[in-house]
Amino acid sequence: MSQTEIRFAIEGMTCAACSGRIERVLNKLPGVINAQVNLSTAQASIDYLPETVSPAQLYARINKLGFQAIEAEQENSATESLQEREQNNLKQRLRFALLFTLPLILISMGPMFIPALSNAMLKLMPQGGWHLMELLLATPVLFGAGRDFYRHGWSELQQLAPGMNTLVMFGSSAAYFYSLLALLLPQLFPAGTANSYFEAAAVIVTLILLGKYLESAAKGRTSSAIRKLVELQPKTATVIRNGEAESVPIESVRTGDLILVKPGERVPVDGEVTQGSSFVDEAMISGEPLAVEKNSGDKLIGGTINQSGALHFEAEQVGENTLLAQIIHLVEEAQAGKPPIQMMADKIAAVFVPIVLLLASITFITWLLIGPEPSLNYAFVAAVSVLVIACPCAMGLATPTAIMVATGKGAELGLLFRKGPALEALAEIDTVVLDKTGTVTKGFPELVKIIALHGDENPLLQWAASAESQSEHPIAKAVVSAAQARNLSLSAATQFQAEVGFGLSAEVEGHNIEIGAERLMLKLGLDLAPLAAEAEMQAKAAATPIFIAVDGVLAGLLAVADPIKEESRSTVAALKERGLKVMLLTGDHPHTAQAVADQVGIDSVIANVLPADKAREVKRLQQTGAKVAFVGDGINDAPALAQAEVGIAIGTGTDIAIEAADVILMSGQLHGISKAIKLAQQTLKTIRHNFFWAYAYNVALIPLAAGLFFPLTGWLLNPMIAAAAMSVSSLFVVSNSLRLRRFKA
Repeated sequence: MSQTEIRFAIEGMTCAACSGRIERVLNKLPGVINAQVNLSTAQASIDYLPETVSPAQLYARINKLGFQAIEAEQENSATESLQEREQNNLKQRLRFALLFTLPLILISMGPMFIPALSNAMLKLMPQGGWHLMELLLATPVLFGAGRDFYRHGWSELQQLAPGMNTLVMFGSSAAYFYSLLALLLPQLFPAGTANSYFEAAAVIVTLILLGKYLESAAKGRTSSAIRKLVELQPKTATVIRNGEAESVPIESVRTGDLILVKPGERVPVDGEVTQGSSFVDEAMISGEPLAVEKNSGDKLIGGTINQSGALHFEAEQVGENTLLAQIIHLVEEAQAGKPPIQMMADKIAAVFVPIVLLLASITFITWLLIGPEPSLNYAFVAAVSVLVIACPCAMGLATPTAIMVATGKGAELGLLFRKGPALEALAEIDTVVLDKTGTVTKGFPELVKIIALHGDENPLLQWAASAESQSEHPIAKAVVSAAQARNLSLSAATQFQAEVGFGLSAEVEGHNIEIGAERLMLKLGLDLAPLAAEAEMQAKAAATPIFIAVDGVLAGLLAVADPIKEESRSTVAALKERGLKVMLLTGDHPHTAQAVADQVGIDSVIANVLPADKAREVKRLQQTGAKVAFVGDGINDAPALAQAEVGIAIGTGTDIAIEAADVILMSGQLHGISKAIKLAQQTLKTIRHNFFWAYAYNVALIPLAAGLFFPLTGWLLNPMIAAAAMSVSSLFVVSNSLRLRRFKA
């Protein structure tokens, strides 16, 4: 049976216990292979067997838990509208709560600070009447604005999986019903304990709603990268049909359509230029600021900006097949993925709330048995404070918010993380293994040196290129390209002959031109002494020396090499500065590999390795304890990319190996490796700070809430302060994650 993946939004999650509960329930369903629920993105990603379970059954199971599944057909806008709807809903509930809570605070706490107000109130109405007024003001806050806490809290209890809603429900209800009983049946309480805590119940709900609203607004900013990417997609395209230009919705563009893109417009879809010349800003793909020149035959990428001239191009990839659509999908997948540190947090969150409930019960009983009088009051206040202070919201947000911001920032810099776990893995690597060809080097030969023994070098290069133009060999193409770069016109070559392993000969402009390796010159009986030292020096520099003879006389030397990328040396130096071991892995001859390594500053070289054996070499390194990031072109090196802890593909434009690598460097620039590692390390550092704050906060404040320091200091946390402190912890975690938006490579 084949498995299928489905992704959809979920409405109503409030904490890590919520997402964890949905995950556990879904993973127990027959036919579900793996379910992951992300609290921060409010999305579920499920691998399932369609023959066994249907999407409708998955939605129904989630709805039965008290949440709302948003069906997948609503595409990318579903999550955005869900976030807006959640934020608007919280805003309305918060306003409603404040409408009743503010006068409630004035009535209940104003007399404590303003004695004149107390006298004025008692003249208007006896104390019992004011307590009744507090009841009337608190009731709509709890059961109106706070109704979702009760709805989800009961659902959590029914599923035997208590979460944040359970804690809020118990904490606010305890304050409310204690006060209600004290108001209606004061004789049931020991002397001095029939107090009113209606304001505490209402303030708990109001402050938590305030925290959730601010948290929702901040979470919206963490997902801004996806919104920015979606906004890059033009809504219309100018298509040439029957010789006329007409504007059509982007959904109507088909492969093969001829499209006009004017200066200043975004390219609507991927394609190939058929007419025109311009410069195109591709920063949204590559992260590189300089515009790229485009002429007939060049590729265009949807979402990039045409700057100067008008371009006509043929649509090649449309809809979900465009590179921009793939990038959006990759970023969404990365944000939905869970690194190991988050999985550990989910397990802790699953048992944390039951432990808190147990601690609250122990706190209540302990104060009741050994606390000072009125012990019931102390027991009640301490137990409610423990319930409220321990809500695990911050724990559930610690990882996903950081992952969301980091993957979005990475996309802005031309770094695509295919999976969230890749961020954590990349942050912990200690060895970077670089493929040579196309990674450290440009991947194609170039003429790097020309020496003419007699006269100017240009005529010699012209004759050599004219002769080489008859050959398909990569070295021949490099020589021809060098001549064209100097605007040298090639002459007709006749009597062309090539001998494998030696070289070639041809007649050009009446001269007999012979080009080839040392063995060809020796075969011709020529003395190579005038060029021997230069040939040896070029060979040591990883270049291939080629000798030229004109009319039977040694005339000069050409050196052809796969040139080092400009940024290779600085990238290797930057990686070493970060304390990483850098290695070169290649199928080339050891002398060539060592020459390249020496030029860029790599100390360790593994050469003569076939492509199929590269993964084995990576595995061998891992068996020594190394945590390896392998960097290659993403196609020929797929096994090694998959074997490494992190596979990094050097990609350019549409030529990216999406399936092979964990991280894709869209610009093709090697310095992206250092950027990606720095971003990953900063992200993991942020996650650890988030967890420290979330856990240390709870660990430190639960004892304070329980009254552990009361015998020494007389401190006992007010439930209202506990509610405010709980909200602050979530806001701190989200705000700390948002700092990654300011990351600079």
